[in-house]
Amino acid sequence: MIADRYGDVVVLQLGAAGAKRWRDALVAGLRRHTDATCLFERSDADVREREGLPARVGPLYGTLPDAVTLVEDGLVYRVDVAGGQKTGFYLDQRDNRARVRRLARGRETLNVFCYTGGFTLAALAGGAPRVLSIDSSAPALALARDSLACNPQLPAGAAEWRDADAFTELRRLRDAAASFDLIVLDPPKLAPTAHHAEKASRAYKDINLLALKLLRPGGLLATFSCSGGVDAALFRKIVAGAALDARADAAVIGHFAASADHPCSLAFPEGEYLKGLLLRKAR
Repeated sequence: MIADRYGDVVVLQLGAAGAKRWRDALVAGLRRHTDATCLFERSDADVREREGLPARVGPLYGTLPDAVTLVEDGLVYRVDVAGGQKTGFYLDQRDNRARVRRLARGRETLNVFCYTGGFTLAALAGGAPRVLSIDSSAPALALARDSLACNPQLPAGAAEWRDADAFTELRRLRDAAASFDLIVLDPPKLAPTAHHAEKASRAYKDINLLALKLLRPGGLLATFSCSGGVDAALFRKIVAGAALDARADAAVIGHFAASADHPCSLAFPEGEYLKGLLLRKAR
């Protein structure tokens, strides 16, 4: 069960039959303990199909506003509650956006799989002189532009949005001899289960290899995996293999994880799905 709050809107997502059984009680509890004016259900994750559960999307009480926004570290973000990924925004990356913001000053930045621009706005707020953001979803990029427009204090002219397949665009940038001081790789879930890990490993290696080739000496790579089927040890091994093939001398100088409101039960290690590495490429 996930309940994400965006201002006056709470978004509920039930991903299993056990959670569905408590649906009425959960709705009643959320109504009782929040002052939200709208509770919206986004129980449409693929995992529900394995338990024979149909998708359920729509308001449980109240009316969904035409424009849903949230404020995070002084930045305003637009959120697509009804049609966006997960519940509309990646709240699990909150602490990691703040960290990228602190790292971005003076660094030309590339944000790959940028979705609605969370890391982009954070980098701009941190003082990045230029941010190129890539995603294959035109609606997500449109919402990202809307979010940037909601923050007049940010330098809109420093942001470039590119609607393109990330794998193809990374190769095009490599062939054009482009380079960056800070690169963020935050791809969607490539391995929902361990069964998909081998195929996902090849994709993770591909994008990390290309990113390391685009990274300037002394540059930073913030690389993530949100795949439950790829654990932290395997992810580090994949990135190490990418660095070897890219002939990049890189060191791990930090780790990323989900924010504190995403606890992981010892009985369910797959719940520690979000993991990341902060690398520095040697000069």
